[in-house]
Amino acid sequence: MSSFEELDVQNTPLGELILRRRQPVSMPGTFVHEVKLDGRFLMSSLVADSERELARRGLARLARGDLAVMVGGLGLGHTAAAVLQDPRVRSLDVVELLPQVIAWHTRRLVPMGEVLCNDARCRLVQDDCFARLLREPDRRYDAILIDIDDAPDDVLDASHTGFYSATNLRMAKRWLAPDGVFALWTNVEARDPFAGRLREAFAQVECEDVVFDNPLLEESETNALYFARG
Repeated sequence: MSSFEELDVQNTPLGELILRRRQPVSMPGTFVHEVKLDGRFLMSSLVADSERELARRGLARLARGDLAVMVGGLGLGHTAAAVLQDPRVRSLDVVELLPQVIAWHTRRLVPMGEVLCNDARCRLVQDDCFARLLREPDRRYDAILIDIDDAPDDVLDASHTGFYSATNLRMAKRWLAPDGVFALWTNVEARDPFAGRLREAFAQVECEDVVFDNPLLEESETNALYFARG
């Protein structure tokens, strides 16, 4: 067992937000950062394989360079940091609803804060990503990577549900450059209903599993990534 150190506790419109850190007895010298929201365990720095794969596999689908990328959802920053590892990326906008989460990075309370805030290509934008994608686009992105809800039917806030309709996915598509990639992370295995709605909005849809060992559960876990274009 290991004790938790609370690094930050804030009230937000989505409930109480807690950032905590611990050093597992089995992993001396390693600090694990974890997030809880409204009493719900949200994420751990120990389990970020599929979030990184969202970036890697999404950008791998683009044959061109000089990429402009949007990441929806900042969290502990693993998706955004993986985007910046691709040398073809010219600019990255990370859109995060909660200013408290952005502050963790600017204050360097989380390890990825140094990576993101010291890279001139990266901009942290405080905004509602879903509402932004339903507005008239003011620019185009080669890739839009969404890492917000656990799944389209397991959302952090009820207001998110409508975004996953075919109509709103078509509106979000307007923000993509020609032949750009829209990608979505989920922490569950593939579910056909959402893939069907994606196919109503996009010409090409793929779903891939990411299988990894979850040390928190001490077992293998499968997450699904959705990729759409055209």
